[in-house]
Amino acid sequence: MRKAILSLALVATLTTPVAALARAPAPAKRTAIPAAIFTDPPQDKAHPARMETLHIPTGGVAVNGVAYLAVGAGPHPTVVIAHGLPGIEKNLDLAQALRRAGWNTITFNYRGSWGSPGSYKFAQNPEDLSAVLAFLRDPTNAAKLGVDTRHLAVIGHSMGGWTTAMVGAQDKQLSGLVLISAANMGLIGAMPHDALLRFMSENMETLASTPATLTDELVANSAANNWLARADGLKDTPLLVLTSDDGLAGQGEALVAAVRKAGGTKAVTAHEATDHSWSDRRIALEARIIRFLQPLFK
Repeated sequence: MRKAILSLALVATLTTPVAALARAPAPAKRTAIPAAIFTDPPQDKAHPARMETLHIPTGGVAVNGVAYLAVGAGPHPTVVIAHGLPGIEKNLDLAQALRRAGWNTITFNYRGSWGSPGSYKFAQNPEDLSAVLAFLRDPTNAAKLGVDTRHLAVIGHSMGGWTTAMVGAQDKQLSGLVLISAANMGLIGAMPHDALLRFMSENMETLASTPATLTDELVANSAANNWLARADGLKDTPLLVLTSDDGLAGQGEALVAAVRKAGGTKAVTAHEATDHSWSDRRIALEARIIRFLQPLFK
């Protein structure tokens, strides 16, 4: 979801309460950058860091994925990264940093995107993420990949942040959730039809569908896709919402406000003055996420 960000900014302004658009307070002075961002781990010839190609069953097909497996015998805490629409920014530098921190990292492509079989539908994205988590929790796969199933977290970028929130509200076994410049697809579906169709036409790379089909789906499911309705399900899970200068900050902050209103005390937000892909704040992005996950994975 790297194009038509101005359209997203417009819909955020039109559909989000003014109070929710207030930027989060400036963060306190940053602590030291985690060593995993710039330091390779010690080598272990018996249990080296490695990569595995994955074929994960979901909806009658097997989507493609990649496992970045940490050095050492394990099992290791494991993080799943859910990409956006269509997923141009894959956050693979983040995957490498998380692996250097001693954690496995799993990337995958939803049905109908980036070569995964099937047609692409928004409703399938949470199903696919849930299938990835089920795959990792399977005892055979967990043993092969060295997954510590007691310590699983999900990071979602853009539309993947919506996917993460929708799944995280249902999956109570996750150690933590991170949303990066996330988009509330319920609000996106409430955009004027012509603007939404134009937006979808500009974001079809690698997607096995049509702009009209995806537009109609978002419009039909706008109420069901609104993540604010899932706030109660998120109140007990540690949640980090990272926002940027892309017009979507108000949507992320509104989610945190709703979680807190539901009684949640584990949701935090932070803002960086950067673009939707965090193009010039990659180290800051990695540092914030590693610092958030470290106490959850101990």
